[in-house]
Amino acid sequence: MKMRLLALVLSSVAFSAFADDTSGQDLVKQGEYLARAGDCVACHTSPGGKPFAGGLAMTTPIGTIYSSNITPDKQDGIGNYSYDDFQKAVRQGIAKNGETLYPAMPYPSYASVSDADMHALYAYFMQGVQPVAQKDRATDIPWPLSMRWPLAIWRHLFAPEVKPVVAAAGEDPVVARGQYLVEGLGHCGACHTPRAMTMQENVLNNSDGTAYLSGGSSPIDGWNAVDLRGDNQDGLGRWSTQDLEQFLRYGRNDHTAAFGGMTQVVQDSLQYMSDSDIHAIAAYLKTLSPNQPNQTPFKGDDSVAQALWKGDDHMTGAGAYVDSCAACHKTDGNGYTRFFPALKGNPVVLDKDPTSLIHIILTGDTLPGVQGAPSAITMPAFGWRLNDQKVADIANFVRSSWGNNAAGTVTASQVADIRKSAEVKGKTGSDTIKGLKQQPQQ
Repeated sequence: MKMRLLALVLSSVAFSAFADDTSGQDLVKQGEYLARAGDCVACHTSPGGKPFAGGLAMTTPIGTIYSSNITPDKQDGIGNYSYDDFQKAVRQGIAKNGETLYPAMPYPSYASVSDADMHALYAYFMQGVQPVAQKDRATDIPWPLSMRWPLAIWRHLFAPEVKPVVAAAGEDPVVARGQYLVEGLGHCGACHTPRAMTMQENVLNNSDGTAYLSGGSSPIDGWNAVDLRGDNQDGLGRWSTQDLEQFLRYGRNDHTAAFGGMTQVVQDSLQYMSDSDIHAIAAYLKTLSPNQPNQTPFKGDDSVAQALWKGDDHMTGAGAYVDSCAACHKTDGNGYTRFFPALKGNPVVLDKDPTSLIHIILTGDTLPGVQGAPSAITMPAFGWRLNDQKVADIANFVRSSWGNNAAGTVTASQVADIRKSAEVKGKTGSDTIKGLKQQPQQ
């Protein structure tokens, strides 16, 4: 992820959700909102742990990193951090002791956070968060990658310098606000932008090229981060601004539903954001041109739906789809609006990497209810009763039906690899069924 930024004077636009007075408790309240916008709790809270006390295990290509305690505890947290210590850690990746933080902390994005917002965040973490005495866990990274000093070189090579936020003349303030949130606190590029072999994001903003937000280069926690640009097949080119707003707010719309890590973003962050900020994010994302402008636009095709309606399930995977999937997603692939997502034209289904589709067939997932959409959406796991070839058959059927023309063929060996992965293993029910592959499967 790399950077340039556009911006917006946040000291003047500040936060639409708050009054102009940013002193005392108003500043703390503003900081709480900003911490929500940045979804700080997601990484800095372990399952069942106290908020911001750290300890969450994060798997990276170099080993396991555990998030830090960022409560104001003076022994184990950041209670002794001055404002300058705090802003250096957040925007430059430099800890109080001078060590460079692992870039699992997305400080390249946070380099664009305004001084006004940084002061509000500092006020919140020092005054609005409960101190927790919990020491940071040591990283599980083998030597020599565990040495910290090379990270300083990485930071100088790839992390952007902190730049003050300035207004761009003549820029739409709504789009500028959306860009500020997406490129900065929202750090959307941390997942949705491809990374180089040296682990930095290839670009930090749209000004650096259309690779920005064009989809992650590899799965994160077993899920693909999809293309957020205007691509016609696997991007958001067919989504309206209202479609985007609905997805951001509720994790569901007429096209798809959130799953995997995105469910936590909706649950912990996006559902609490103001309507004006949700609209600004959507407005900005709709300005992003496609990464692949020559991509053939999606065009629906009802021939498979008509064949299934007549009882013709001769296509490979069709029978298994009817038995296991059609009750919720229907034989026409349209699903049930905002409850069971459509598979027809779904960007996740059309993604060139089928990992997410395979993953969700194996393990299922749940999108929790949120404000304004209290009903949870649950996809059951099928890995316990479908072998690798059956899962591959269903995935290929879905990726080639109703006008879907996803590239590539899913193989049983791909499914087997994902089934064995740390993110999936033990979550399919197959751990309780001995000799799954040797048994007759539906």
